[in-house]
Amino acid sequence: MTVDWLAGLDVDYRTDPAFLATRRLDRSGWEPEGSPSAVVLPTSVEQVQRVLQGASASRTPVVPRGAGTALTGATTAGSGTIVLDLSGMNRIVDIRPADGVAVVEPGVITADLDRAAAGHGLRYAPDPASLELSTIGGNIATNAGGLRCAKYGMTRDSVLGLDVVLADGTLISTGRATLKGVAGYDLTGLFVGSEGTLGVVVGATLRLRPLPPPSATIAAAYPDFATAVAASVALAEARVQPVLAELLDRATLRALAAHGHPIDGDALLIVQLDDGTASTDRALAALTPGSTSIRSTTDPTALLETRRQALPAIERLGRPLIEDIAVPRSRMADAVRAIEEIAARHDVPICTLAHAGDGNIHPIIVAGRHDAPVPEAAQRAADEIFGLALDLGGTVTAEHGIGVLKQAWLGKELGGPQHALQRQIKALFDPGDILNPGKAL
Repeated sequence: MTVDWLAGLDVDYRTDPAFLATRRLDRSGWEPEGSPSAVVLPTSVEQVQRVLQGASASRTPVVPRGAGTALTGATTAGSGTIVLDLSGMNRIVDIRPADGVAVVEPGVITADLDRAAAGHGLRYAPDPASLELSTIGGNIATNAGGLRCAKYGMTRDSVLGLDVVLADGTLISTGRATLKGVAGYDLTGLFVGSEGTLGVVVGATLRLRPLPPPSATIAAAYPDFATAVAASVALAEARVQPVLAELLDRATLRALAAHGHPIDGDALLIVQLDDGTASTDRALAALTPGSTSIRSTTDPTALLETRRQALPAIERLGRPLIEDIAVPRSRMADAVRAIEEIAARHDVPICTLAHAGDGNIHPIIVAGRHDAPVPEAAQRAADEIFGLALDLGGTVTAEHGIGVLKQAWLGKELGGPQHALQRQIKALFDPGDILNPGKAL
């Protein structure tokens, strides 16, 4: 597809094959057919508008992109597409401590915003694992989660308003800069998690929260995963609201041990709190029964290092497929037990991490060598895991999104009428189907 029309738009773009290759893939491992025709590098809202006006007129598919950390193929770009790389729109426009809000462009790195907010005694709460790489725009596109979402919620819970360029180049502003407001339909919430299929986010007004006092972090080891899940339930019953509650299964702990991080027991629960000594005492009382060892520290990073080293340790075993399901918290032990059976049945190693505070489980399938195709056994195991999530009353994605890799399961989760309605919403916002076509729905 020709993209000669880009030449008259006064916006930087690249068409050389070496550069196109750097924007063709994301972290999912999904390989689209062919390569994009161009990568457009806007630095202003007006440039984004002109690009979408031209794309709409020429029916050119557009793939919005931030840092490319998506895990479901949502930012992959194949033949006939142009990539709209928003990473150059990376200004923190304003931080308003009195209002508890920040105004940012989509290319701002998540961790950079959190650090800037900390200078005002505030925090940007969402903290996906990719926070040092991922952009605010990408987080909004996927409604990203993270470790702290057990207490502070998903990205959607921190987005107050958006500036969005629609498929025809129209600029709209949704939501507001106040912490409360219910005027009209919630279009802000609709755009969050839409994976770039309804519009291109070019600005965001975000909620900031007070930076809490030094937290307590507890690491408790258990003889099996079921006992660790029971401890996390006991934590909830004790009315303790952790900032994070992370569960690591036996396979993950073995990978960590091989990587120089030995842990007693066959399951590890890491809990972090930010609301004082009384809460810490209740947490320790809830977590101690059944544990094989328990440690507590006021250093917010010491015990979390084990959790952060889990994925690098698993990557040393082979190519990781990082899956993402959620089940009711009371069914987590059932889910992990079934995942272990799936791993054995297909002879595929699976290491499981879980955000115990909200039932979000990440079964990480070790799918052979990094440089080899994904084995069919690994794909069959993934499909069984998605079916398991639905059977247990859960979802096939809690925070990574649908992208390309989970489209076959979306209709099964939503049901026919709702799936059809969502397609109608897509057609209303993007009648030419140029915005990230073939993704999400």
